[in-house]
Amino acid sequence: MKLVTAIIKPFKLDEVKDALTEAGIQGMTVSEVKGFGRQKGHKETYRGTEYQIDFVPKVKLELAIADGMEDKVMETLRTAAKTGSIGDGKIFVSDLNSVIRIRTGETGEGAL
Repeated sequence: MKLVTAIIKPFKLDEVKDALTEAGIQGMTVSEVKGFGRQKGHKETYRGTEYQIDFVPKVKLELAIADGMEDKVMETLRTAAKTGSIGDGKIFVSDLNSVIRIRTGETGEGAL
């Protein structure tokens, strides 16, 4: 099993969710986060005064997936979240050792 974590632009969330649902993903966790990468934030103007915004708002998706779904999920995320401009985000994949469904006690891929 794998844990896929993606950091994307907030306005792409609905498009990414729809694409993942179409690809067979049954659930995900979504969090509003802030951060910066190479772009180091950005500048905004409010009432004629320029402000430096150090942390850019992003959305963090977490998906627990079965082995064999990794390539499909990564490609779906990449194409649905892409705008072609700086700050599109990142996708991280890590191994998931165990999962337990609290309600039923199921373990492993059956709990996904």
